[in-house]
Amino acid sequence: MRRLATFWFTYFCGLGVFFPYYTLYLHENAGLDGMQVGLVLATLPLVGVIAQPLWGYLADRTGARSRILILVTAGVAVGCAALGEMRGFAAILAATAACAVFATSVVPILLSVTFATLRGAGPHAFGLVRVWGTIGYLFTVAGYPAVLHRFAPAAADGVEPGLRSMFAVTAVFTGAAAVMALWLPRAGHVALRARRGQWRVLLREPAVVRLLLFTMGGYLFLQGPTTLFPLFVRAHGGDLGTVGRMWVVMLLLEIPLVLLSGAGLQRLGARGLLALGVLAGGLRWTLCASSDRFEVIYAAQLLHGVVVTGLLLGGPLYLEQVVPESLRSTGQGLLAMAGMGVGSIASNAAAGWLLDHGGTNAPYLLGGIGALALGASVSMILPAPRKDPMVEEAA
Repeated sequence: MRRLATFWFTYFCGLGVFFPYYTLYLHENAGLDGMQVGLVLATLPLVGVIAQPLWGYLADRTGARSRILILVTAGVAVGCAALGEMRGFAAILAATAACAVFATSVVPILLSVTFATLRGAGPHAFGLVRVWGTIGYLFTVAGYPAVLHRFAPAAADGVEPGLRSMFAVTAVFTGAAAVMALWLPRAGHVALRARRGQWRVLLREPAVVRLLLFTMGGYLFLQGPTTLFPLFVRAHGGDLGTVGRMWVVMLLLEIPLVLLSGAGLQRLGARGLLALGVLAGGLRWTLCASSDRFEVIYAAQLLHGVVVTGLLLGGPLYLEQVVPESLRSTGQGLLAMAGMGVGSIASNAAAGWLLDHGGTNAPYLLGGIGALALGASVSMILPAPRKDPMVEEAA
């Protein structure tokens, strides 16, 4: 567990530097216009639609899940280092696509390695490991702006001239995580192999298909507003420091909720977690769209932790209960493809269009209302899954 927790922490330290600030870098430092920013951001999920199931299938067929994790994590480190050297829309777009081949598949593969390693460890083991990812994200999303301003203060107009350093810092953290993955388990349940063509059973399992559709809908309503959130903060008078502080608020509740996700799984079930997460996301964005007061916007970000625990953890936990063990990487890849891939592409495109034609608050209002409706319908969409193997063995 300690090695897994260390990997989660280190890799998510890199994510905490990259994702909260990449939109600002593209718009303010790289000089891309709104359409170009949208196209670059859409590249990540677009590439993931292809890459995520392919890496998952390769991991299941070979049984080399830990080695695949090393490969994709190292690819992220190299890709981020190269991305920082790109200039101009075409070069940034191509480099983002190349990095996405690896970056979009790290978490799905990591989830499959984590579930396989923790099988039989009890319902709380996953939360105890996964919470270190949130702690790592909080560590850098809060610390990076402070360190950046120490060496490269913001300009009078709020532009951050030193923001390009984010790529080198991300590369260091993700490269360190790839090295740490060398010591992750490679035998036992982690090394189970799928039979040739066995992946087709996933598409014949109603619970899996419905989960993919539900997850796609959740990301459709929630992801676009999340991607555009730095621009939302800017439009309401905030700066880079405000964005960082918002993320700190987002993660404050996430840490205890992720830590206690095992208790939530026992009490609510994976389906209940999914409903809670999507409903919380809907309420979060509806509140943001309904108020220009920063104290209300700050308070709404506390719901981010509920979204992560519900949608981002509830989905993989539900999937783990309805797929064969030998197909867990393929299943997690398909789940990521549906949510972070197809759902995010549609969401980012819709949010960008609404931003241009309806104003800053439009993506948040419509996304919030849609998520509330979807979350309220979860029991009609998803069947009750089997019991979690970790819960059964620990009982």
